[in-house]
Amino acid sequence: MTDQQQNLFGHLLSTAPDPVDWRARSSWLCDELNRHAHAYYVLDHPSIPDAEYDILFRELQDIETAHPELISADSPTQRVGGAPLPQFDQVRHAVPMLSINNGFSGDDIIAFDRRVREGLKSEADIEYACELKFDGLAINLRYENGVLVQAATRGDGATGEDVTVNIRTVRSLPLKLHTNSPPAVIDIRGEVLMFKADFARLNERQREAGQKEFANPRNAAAGSLRQLDSRITAQRNLRFFAYGIGLLEGGELPSTHSALLDWYQQLGVPVCAERAVVRGASGLLGFYADIAEKRPLLPYEIDGVVYKVNRVEEQQKLGFVSRAPRFALAHKFPAEEATTLVQDITVQVGRTGAITPVARLVPVSVGGVTVTNATLHNEDEVRRKDIRIGDSVIVRRAGDVIPEVVAIVPERRPPDAREFVMPVSCPVCGSDIVRLEEETIARCSGGWIKCAAQRKGGLLHFVSRRAMDIEGLGEQLVEQLVDRHVVTTAADFYKLGLTALAELDRMAQKSAQNVLDALQKSKSTTLARFIYALGIRHVGESTAKELARHFGSLDALLTANEEQIIEVDDVGPVVAHAILNFFGDPLNRELIEQLRAAGIHWDESSPGHQPQPQAGKTFVLTGTLPNLKREEAAAMIEAAGGKVAGSVSKKTSYVVAGADAGSKLAKAEELGVTILDEATLLNLLEQQA
Repeated sequence: MTDQQQNLFGHLLSTAPDPVDWRARSSWLCDELNRHAHAYYVLDHPSIPDAEYDILFRELQDIETAHPELISADSPTQRVGGAPLPQFDQVRHAVPMLSINNGFSGDDIIAFDRRVREGLKSEADIEYACELKFDGLAINLRYENGVLVQAATRGDGATGEDVTVNIRTVRSLPLKLHTNSPPAVIDIRGEVLMFKADFARLNERQREAGQKEFANPRNAAAGSLRQLDSRITAQRNLRFFAYGIGLLEGGELPSTHSALLDWYQQLGVPVCAERAVVRGASGLLGFYADIAEKRPLLPYEIDGVVYKVNRVEEQQKLGFVSRAPRFALAHKFPAEEATTLVQDITVQVGRTGAITPVARLVPVSVGGVTVTNATLHNEDEVRRKDIRIGDSVIVRRAGDVIPEVVAIVPERRPPDAREFVMPVSCPVCGSDIVRLEEETIARCSGGWIKCAAQRKGGLLHFVSRRAMDIEGLGEQLVEQLVDRHVVTTAADFYKLGLTALAELDRMAQKSAQNVLDALQKSKSTTLARFIYALGIRHVGESTAKELARHFGSLDALLTANEEQIIEVDDVGPVVAHAILNFFGDPLNRELIEQLRAAGIHWDESSPGHQPQPQAGKTFVLTGTLPNLKREEAAAMIEAAGGKVAGSVSKKTSYVVAGADAGSKLAKAEELGVTILDEATLLNLLEQQA
């Protein structure tokens, strides 16, 4: 963290609200971080700079450390990343793809080294493997018996997108490993990226063709890998560098991380040459300084370096904390900066009515990206940074990708600079803007009935993949339907006809029919999805699942009181109050009845009514099962309440072993863990169903 970032973060904590407000602050942080993560990982359209996200994330971590009772299941600290795109088949990772915590200053690195030594109870300097932090797209490559059979993006950490066809166009990757004795299964993890020279050539071709240029190499790499037409991907020179491992069966894991990368090189898998093994915090900081000096000359973009405890045995001893390993840290570089003028400050209206101030800037180029506006989050942030219309501001390209307004340049403030005034009425619907005492966010009071902005946001949430999963109903189509007063509530989607849809812009008979087919398909869903789709404030996907599991039926939830709702795991008074308010609104009740009347249904013999016989049990899948795909077996186990893990330990209840099971089977036998084959697993699940 730079000195300026530290000052901002320190000021935020020093001016934090009284303890009675911590719940509201953590709730706001969760909402903001989840929204920004969705924009970054799912939409490939970041809404705030990395540095701003990091500050918010660290603040939330600090609050949850001081007040663990505020940790919710849908907190960004409990999850990784964001959801996969719907255009590709989904791949469930055998071993989750986790993120790495960030460090920004020398003090952060010294503290990391101290935590590692304390965790290992070591007085001696620890051996670390040092690598580059590439600015690309994380990928898991699966080789079976030495042959590349699948490639998947990280997605939300548990499930990613199948991009196998496109990854085969990366010429530096071997389709078959360079060995006569390959492991039965190995998941090689690394980064797909585009070199600077290739990026420049791609944009030159885009200009010549009169097409839109890419903002930076990361967006170009991500966009290329997500092409539905692999011939387009093949025309773009993507690269790959390996840096980690997931599942390994039928092979022996090297004893150190550096040896793992050496092994990858022997297998013909590209590994970056800019890496080193060092000892202690001084070695880490020395590597950082060396790479910082080389950085401008590197043929690719990086936004930092990564440190990992080198010995695998020590990594396993240190383990993980929620979303990240204890044995690794990313040391990020300071961001690039430029100065520009604030022409105006306007507001945007979100799905929940949140009023977000937005700085409209004189266009400025920061690290090759033209910056024209930046979110200011809320009125308090505008006041804290004292940003006024007419001010000169420092704009930072945090993480070398995304811009942010860091601070004003006070000595350049003109005499006629104007303070931002929060409007008293919504710019979209004219309703009063209100701010509750316990909240930092001002909101439009119109609700989805009066406010088109809230209506559009709520409808887009309803049709999203994690909710009702209605393909074809994207942002442009929903905007048309709302603006033309065809759709007011989610129930109106199910009243749409072919003719009305086909007459909309960029729609035709076939695409309209596809939307109707998707609507019909969405009528068969789950209670958890339906609850999540309603868009109840503070109720994320995990909370929706807990509510469905606890109550078992929608009617039971609708009639529950506050005491009964608080009995649900991860639900506190704030969330319970939001649920009661939502279901207490007659308009929301009417919407639910209309959706039911439209034919939306689910099996209420699932969690809640049906016991969860495998609740509390942990399963590990290894080898190839004769009939079930690993994803299918995992889904069946989870439906019975069990948890599927990627490694065997004393806490493992069962290991499900198929053909060519490797080290996990041996570990299970060593620990005396019960071993099941596919038939025994099915019998176990059926007997207790």
